Amino acid sequence: MKAIRRFTVRAVLPDNLSALEELAGNLRWSWHEPTKELFARISPELWHQVEHDPVALLGAIDPGRLAELAADQGYVDWANHTRDELRAYQNDPRWYQTLGDTAPRTIAYFSPEFGIAAALPQYSGGLGILAGDHLKAASDLGVPLVGVGLFYRSGYFSQAITPDGWQQESYPSLDPDGLPLSVLRTPDGTPVEISLALPDGVLHARVWQAAVGRVRLLLLDTDIPENEERLRSVTDRLYGGGGEHRLLQELLLGIGGVRALEAWSELTGAPAAEVFHTNEGHAGFLGLERIANLIGDGLSFDEALQVVRAGTVFTTHTPVPAGIDRFDRPLVERYFSTSLLPGVETQQVLALGAEDYPGGSPDVFNMAVMGMRLGQHANGVSKLHGEVSRQMFNGLYPGFDPQEVPIDSVTNGVHAPTWTDPMLRALALDRLGTDDTTHADWANSGAVSDGDLWSVRNRMREQLVQDARQRLQAAWEEQNPGGIAPVWMSDLLDPNVLTIGFARRVPTYKRLTLMLHDPQRLRNILLHAERPVQFVIAGKSHPADDEGKRLIQKLVQFASEPEIRGRMVFLPDYDIGMAQLLYPGTDIWLNNPLRPLEACGTSGMKAALNGALNLSILDGWWNEFYDGENGWAIPSADAAGDGAERDALEAEAMYDLIEHIIAPRFYDRDGDGVPSAWVGQIRHTLSTLSPALSAERMVKEYVERLYIPASRNEELLSADGFAAARGLAAWKARVRAAWPGVNVAHVDAGGVDAVPQVGDQLHVRALVHLNGLKPEDVQVQVVYGRSQEGDDLVDVRHQRLDLDDGVPGTDDPSVAREYVGTVTLAWAGSFGYTVRVVPVNDLLLSTAELGLVSVAS
Repeated sequence: MKAIRRFTVRAVLPDNLSALEELAGNLRWSWHEPTKELFARISPELWHQVEHDPVALLGAIDPGRLAELAADQGYVDWANHTRDELRAYQNDPRWYQTLGDTAPRTIAYFSPEFGIAAALPQYSGGLGILAGDHLKAASDLGVPLVGVGLFYRSGYFSQAITPDGWQQESYPSLDPDGLPLSVLRTPDGTPVEISLALPDGVLHARVWQAAVGRVRLLLLDTDIPENEERLRSVTDRLYGGGGEHRLLQELLLGIGGVRALEAWSELTGAPAAEVFHTNEGHAGFLGLERIANLIGDGLSFDEALQVVRAGTVFTTHTPVPAGIDRFDRPLVERYFSTSLLPGVETQQVLALGAEDYPGGSPDVFNMAVMGMRLGQHANGVSKLHGEVSRQMFNGLYPGFDPQEVPIDSVTNGVHAPTWTDPMLRALALDRLGTDDTTHADWANSGAVSDGDLWSVRNRMREQLVQDARQRLQAAWEEQNPGGIAPVWMSDLLDPNVLTIGFARRVPTYKRLTLMLHDPQRLRNILLHAERPVQFVIAGKSHPADDEGKRLIQKLVQFASEPEIRGRMVFLPDYDIGMAQLLYPGTDIWLNNPLRPLEACGTSGMKAALNGALNLSILDGWWNEFYDGENGWAIPSADAAGDGAERDALEAEAMYDLIEHIIAPRFYDRDGDGVPSAWVGQIRHTLSTLSPALSAERMVKEYVERLYIPASRNEELLSADGFAAARGLAAWKARVRAAWPGVNVAHVDAGGVDAVPQVGDQLHVRALVHLNGLKPEDVQVQVVYGRSQEGDDLVDVRHQRLDLDDGVPGTDDPSVAREYVGTVTLAWAGSFGYTVRVVPVNDLLLSTAELGLVSVAS
């Protein structure tokens, strides 16, 4: 018999245990070990069954056990002390409070997914986990961040693997009343409701809120009675449905998210957001809602755009155009040809997402392009990804070299308290005086011996082996109700064998099956008599990605061979709970994407925080942090003739590293059974990577390099009735109108002998038509560098040319102005130069920002 509806009934706690409800309602428990220990004490067995979810635990515990605890004064005092510590954590000044009044009072962080805890499954992969870590680190640092997202009733999906290895998806419905969430309500108790005008109706959304330490997370939910049936499903699942369904989700996230944020601010008295951070392009419509609000305050569209741009940070996460959301232009036009955004014209919206550059399509609306145009501050998520992004978005800045495209980079980080195993944290506390592993002195071998490190690493590996066995047995029993799992499943893997982990989403570019390139060689490595190796693998393929599913099937079928299954397992339904044991339990973390298609790849960071060594293609974060001692780099065969040859070369290099270098070092033990050289690499990894890879470092960078400048820029443009914004919009309009007539009419140079030598000075003179612009509107530059074949310049430098004060000026736009300057020849070899004109304004962050340049021909 199946229920037609189910809901969660929360337990009524004894009055003296009310602290437990407050603690369960704040997701800080997901990374605060003392709080988890408090809940585990209630019932260790049930705590394990509910997968460490305090809300589920309190809903399932026997009332008699609660009565026992209420009578235990020691437990009551413990609970009250933990609650008091949480309150102090929420209110006491932290790092951000030392920054003073220059720092923004509220920062809004918009993301389509948030991976905070397994108990709140609102994530699909790295983007969501990063967003969750961003919120947690912001909380630890005292950053006044507010997260904004959607509440998906079915999350992403639950994964099962059929006996033949095919991925099956299911979408269990979540009951928000059984989650650490509460409804945002008005003072009279009425739920806050957000509404969006659509072409054929109105979309309504309720707002759920979650406490993530000091940070508030707002999640919009359309599964409410106020919506007709077809609209209740807008937030049914993450990344589900077709183009129109996705567009509705992104309209709700961006436009509805700003409205929810305003309602929350008004109800709580929290300062209005001063900076808006768009985590990938999905939330980009937030900028249009803000523009509409400013138009309501009396600004024109272009004036409002300057204010919105100034205070918006746009982070791009994809290194390939295929990873960007693109909608049919007529579909977007239909949704904005309504009263959705009063004062905003449809054509103004369409222009923001137009691919009006070489190679672009006139038929689509590009969310990332809109993100770039609405955000003055943009960044990639690793140094290499920043370079790739500047290439990818170069079309928006015609005439500029990729290195001038205004996209910076902030390399991702991971939240150490979430991802560092409690055993390693306990070792740091016991021997080094702190459980903050990112600041512990791991190089101190006197306090932490090689034996200490090796013992912890062995216990973490054993923990993973036990968890993998239990998960596979549970998966088998779920597919075979009433059956008993085969005996061999209880002996899968070996806690003493070199363990390699590989877990991530399964798009083809991540090459899940590169390890299977030579099946026989892999068998030999796995089954080596003296130096065996085992693989633990996990990952989900998007439900619509059949090619990804085929990769999973191929791997599962190989791992199912009787001689292999003890050395290679695929764990179904990869999630946070699994990951928290998988990263610490592996000795090697493997990553072999097609370079440079991995934007960052934070899974290897989480493994490194636990002392695992990385084996990876030099892509994403590994490209900037690999130093020869913290793991191994798989050489990239970029010059290979085709994809098959590249796979073959890189797979062989991976096999060689595992077979001839990694395994021998792992099994080379001293008299105490400790692999000294290996442990030396572990110690080096913990010492050097732990601080650099932390989300704390990442969030500090965002605050100092992006949030504070964005806040200052928007404040400047908004002052005195938006005077600067009005002036900037007028200036841009004037410059754009005049620019077709701006040109470099003539360039000549002198001062260099017939045979130029290092140290000689090149005197440059240029005649420039400004077409009515003022000299202060532009900068004339000599651009010089090494000249290559085809006259392309590399190692480019820029030097300003000055208006020649000795030449009388004129207001006649037909008369060229004379600019002069000197360049010192600083190197031997090829040298080339040209002259260009670019617009300049103190309110621009980059000379490329307007995409206008005039170069001498």
